[in-house]
Amino acid sequence: MRMYSARPGGRRYRPVLDRFPDGTSGAVALLAGGALALALGAVGELHSGPLPSLAHLALCALVGRRSRPVDAPLIGLAAWLCHNAFSEHRHGELGWAGPGPEVGHYALFTAAALLAALSAALPRRTVRAFPRRPDGSR
Repeated sequence: MRMYSARPGGRRYRPVLDRFPDGTSGAVALLAGGALALALGAVGELHSGPLPSLAHLALCALVGRRSRPVDAPLIGLAAWLCHNAFSEHRHGELGWAGPGPEVGHYALFTAAALLAALSAALPRRTVRAFPRRPDGSR
């Protein structure tokens, strides 16, 4: 079943964004993280720094926008795995810098996915059943 939403005052209808099924968001984030690691390697930015971190945050926001808020921890974990293995340690091996930095990275990636998922889950606009008259009454 396809649902549609309308803009108030507009005559065009557009479909509501479809969400990924449960559990699919983690797999999509992991595949996209691998593709991002390849792209970062091609431009020579495969190191620990601000650009790879921002790229992984953008990845979390993009995947989180099409996901349910419940899937944000999966997206954050997939992004943390790709960031840790390819951006920080470069050779596909996971490293552990202690609970502080690693939990901080995971929390940051999860928060980016969660904020994007929550903003996409909010209703776009309220559609009034009865238009207001010029004097403000119904």
